[in-house]
Amino acid sequence: MKKFRWQILTIGLAIATVVGGVLAAPASGATGVTAAFTKTSDWGSGYEAKYTISNSGASALTSWTVEFTLPSGQSIASLWDGSYAANGQNITVRNTWNGTVPVGGSASFGFTVRGSGGSPSNCKVNGGSCDGTGQPPTTTTTTTTTTSNPPLPGTGRGAPYLYLGWGNPQSATQVMSSTGVKWFTLAFVLSGGGCTPSWDSQRPLTGGVDQQTINAIRAAGGDIVPSFGGWSGNKLGPNCSTPEALAGAYQQVINAYGLKAIDIDIENSDEFENTTVQDRIITALKIVKQNNPGIQTIVTFGTGTTGPNFYGARLIDQAKALNANIDVFTIMPFDFGSSNIRTDTIGAATGLKNKLKSTFGWSDAEAFKHVGISGMNGLSDQRELTTVDDWTAIRDWSKSNGLGRLAFWSVNRDRGGCDGQVAAHCSGIQQTELAFTRITAGF
Repeated sequence: MKKFRWQILTIGLAIATVVGGVLAAPASGATGVTAAFTKTSDWGSGYEAKYTISNSGASALTSWTVEFTLPSGQSIASLWDGSYAANGQNITVRNTWNGTVPVGGSASFGFTVRGSGGSPSNCKVNGGSCDGTGQPPTTTTTTTTTTSNPPLPGTGRGAPYLYLGWGNPQSATQVMSSTGVKWFTLAFVLSGGGCTPSWDSQRPLTGGVDQQTINAIRAAGGDIVPSFGGWSGNKLGPNCSTPEALAGAYQQVINAYGLKAIDIDIENSDEFENTTVQDRIITALKIVKQNNPGIQTIVTFGTGTTGPNFYGARLIDQAKALNANIDVFTIMPFDFGSSNIRTDTIGAATGLKNKLKSTFGWSDAEAFKHVGISGMNGLSDQRELTTVDDWTAIRDWSKSNGLGRLAFWSVNRDRGGCDGQVAAHCSGIQQTELAFTRITAGF
């Protein structure tokens, strides 16, 4: 959004991860504790599903472990709100941040599966049958072993941008009820003066419309990832003089909202193409990871049609060299000279995967888990065209390859009514309202 965003402080996506520690296995199953499987989406070569752990027993749970067996030919592509290990077809999932389940309460984790066929079998929760009897199931599973590098969970994996300071923003909770989306990437946290964070450099960090919106989203069962930076504006990266100071600014926002993830939208010559500031941001994120176990850190940046440009490749190299442990690297495949957004987005994401693979020594599957895509719905600033069909195909490709995150700029623009225009409040193409958000909710 080069030309468009200079007015509006724009975009990025971000992804996010929870890498949970291995917990001790519960001693035994508990009567009244159930784990119910629900398939939420199926695209033929894979599907998305979740398990919901419900507690109607006599006392609260302080942790949970769910075990199940996948049919032959299936494998976990990604998993969120939990930490998992696999031994063949046998999967063990342990809680991360969501281990406490009060009497009458529930918790859940979601996952995507590569491969077609039936549903999981041999379900156990805390060692007992998932039907709540507390007895082991009649069929057995082999003992699982913990992987040294569990795949990235996808909490908030489908999280389109919502910008409250621009573009006639919709009611977030109405968008949620209309589309099924649960997460938003909320733009933008900037400098409120020096190294002090505020929304858009204008609105207070807490106590204003942004906090009201976050509270409403959470009350409706969703959550947010705040995005720091964007294309323009008075950003924290150049204003905070040291990595420690910048990490402290990020920490203020984390503390204010009890965040699970943050997105650093690193763009333009003041951050992305300024190697001093780029290193400051990467080091600050390393500090944030050290001080906030389980926090998901995301960087979002521009790209070429075949993958990261010089500064994008440098960012990845420095993340490795500085041991920053960044969870998701998200590219913005638009305003990059594309003649075919669908083809070039897949090409750019594949190029990013290849760069991550060569830098970190990951497999293709592991590298894809650290890849995110943040597109621009409808017409981009360069008038590149992303149709509803294009975005559906990009989503399906992303799901089938187990990408870590999917977003677009923006919910504000997810409306028709301004054909041929590049505008803040509509996409510039004929579409039904919130069509792109509805597609993203299916990621």
